[in-house]
Amino acid sequence: MTQPRPFQLFTGGTSLAATLHRAVPDLVEPQPAIVVTGSWLTVKEQMADLYAARLAERGYTVFTFDFAGFGASDGTPRQAELPARKIDDIIAATRAVSTLSFVRPGAIGYLGICASAQYAVRAIAAGAPIAAFASVAGWFHDARSVAPFYGGADGVAGRLDRAADALAAYQRTGEVRTVPAYEAGNERAGMFLDLDYYGSPKRGAVPTWTNEMAELSWAYWLTFDGLSAAPRVQVPSLFVHGDGCVLPENLRAVAGTVAGPAETVWAEGTQVDFYDQEPQVALAVDAADAHFRAHL
Repeated sequence: MTQPRPFQLFTGGTSLAATLHRAVPDLVEPQPAIVVTGSWLTVKEQMADLYAARLAERGYTVFTFDFAGFGASDGTPRQAELPARKIDDIIAATRAVSTLSFVRPGAIGYLGICASAQYAVRAIAAGAPIAAFASVAGWFHDARSVAPFYGGADGVAGRLDRAADALAAYQRTGEVRTVPAYEAGNERAGMFLDLDYYGSPKRGAVPTWTNEMAELSWAYWLTFDGLSAAPRVQVPSLFVHGDGCVLPENLRAVAGTVAGPAETVWAEGTQVDFYDQEPQVALAVDAADAHFRAHL
């Protein structure tokens, strides 16, 4: 049984609130390390900590952290899904982890769940000290493939207009205009489909999660390119996905174009099943453990 302990990753920029998961009671014995992050608009206490606890029991030192502007981390604007900022956080966090003597040198893995998988690919391509990568129910999109989630061209245009207004207000006064991160049936929300994970306190609606999204986020989320960096990823990569997960064709494209060795594990289950449900989590943890054990 692991005992999580609070940690802080001082990156030289934003200070990132983290949790250290480690089965060994001391901070002396070097272990391979894994950094785990979750979906967009989330905090570490949601899907990331669940995976981290499971992996720590397998002999890894595992870190989760809140991205800048979320949870207990510093950073403004708050609740803003800014892919470039999150990519920088991944680079900074893994560099900070690499300085710790209880982390085996050169043995840092990264497990990204949902949208943070595409940010990790960008971070690896930019030189983050990550030796092996695993994607679980990875969300990989570009402007063309993400548009249907939001009503096509008209839905995207409306959101970009609202983002422009929100950005203008932020630039003028510092005001951060927010909408719900999740509210079933509310098309102004970040997520408006019926998703029990985000609606249930027994699942993802945890006390540390703020159910808000900065409306300026649309300008960056809807225009993000999560696909083209894949050919610059040379580290061994694992992709756990399925036809019931989001954008399976994009996942196949990314897995097929990374420069390093890649393995794909195709499984049954919906996107949010892989956040906290069995047998999906156990399957993903087993696959990730085998992958990291082989490459770290």
